Amino acid sequence: MPPHGGDSTTVTGNGTMANSRMRLRLNPNKDHKPEGYDDLELDFSPSIFSSLEKHLPPNMLVFSRDDKAKFMREILLKYLPNGERHRTQKHKEYRQKINSHYQPLHHELYTLNPTAFFVPTFLKAISDNTEQSFRSIISEPSPDIYVFQMFQPEFCELLQAEIENFEKWVAEAKFRIMRPNRMNKYGAVLDDFGLEPMLDKLMDDFVRPLSRVFYPEVGGATLDSHHGFVVEYGEDKDLDLGFHVDDSEVTLNVCLGKEFSGGELFFRGTRCEKHVNTGSQPEEVFDYSHVPGRAVLHRGRHRHGARATTSGHRMNFLMWRRSSVFREMKLHQKDFSSWCGECNRMKMERQRSTCAATRLELIAKEGESTA
Repeated sequence: MPPHGGDSTTVTGNGTMANSRMRLRLNPNKDHKPEGYDDLELDFSPSIFSSLEKHLPPNMLVFSRDDKAKFMREILLKYLPNGERHRTQKHKEYRQKINSHYQPLHHELYTLNPTAFFVPTFLKAISDNTEQSFRSIISEPSPDIYVFQMFQPEFCELLQAEIENFEKWVAEAKFRIMRPNRMNKYGAVLDDFGLEPMLDKLMDDFVRPLSRVFYPEVGGATLDSHHGFVVEYGEDKDLDLGFHVDDSEVTLNVCLGKEFSGGELFFRGTRCEKHVNTGSQPEEVFDYSHVPGRAVLHRGRHRHGARATTSGHRMNFLMWRRSSVFREMKLHQKDFSSWCGECNRMKMERQRSTCAATRLELIAKEGESTA
């Protein structure tokens, strides 16, 4: 797909789009100042639309705000799974009911306070904003899996207490809670009870800088939406999590606590849709043990699961981060060897075969010349 769009587009008399096949730009228009969408009734966070607007084709920037919002909304809806699309349609009424009745326990969680949330080493690295500063606090125990200390213990405790307060309110109000996904029967979506603005800032200011450096090939620099939630494991909760990939470009997973045993993550290589069920190579096998406050960052397409939590209670904060620009571009991409382990293995195998055939051909020609 041409990064600046290849379809001609006209504007009708009332300023609406006559051609709906316009395409996003791969690189944002850094000089363009996007409009605000806070006052519109939207299915997604207004900040998503402001971010995505920078990727609109140049000739669309003169369109009305409503037309731009309609076009961007169609793109965002296109990449939601059917189950989540249904969730999106129900969210407005669901969130309104929560916001009208739920009383937060810790109001300080709803506005991001960096010094209260993050450990000093993480703050310093993000402030310096260089690959060198990031790598000074990060370990890479397996290719493209990054581990670092992130949250303050006090923040972990406050967030756990807020979740428990929300779940208590849900039980007392006999309110049916929407769970984070189809895999987890316990946990809550943080965006649903007022934490979405805080998570937007967390994504934009503190996680996107890492993704831009470490995951550029899957849209790390263009992350524009998120799904933030907590999951719970232990007795009377979920015990484990099956082998799967996330609906994200990049996933942040931070253990909040409490006391627990087991629950290790196991990773088995990154795969595109075509190769998601293929086998794993020995170098792709990696197990990770959770530590409260410590984060693990990985591609959403990095296959993984969680072993059983054998005792205690484990709560984890997760953020699935997505790039609508990358998803649009991926429709026209054929070679995923830059990030899919199986695509890369097959590409290298073809190169080895070609080299071997060429070598045999040269040996045969040399033999003929000396005969």
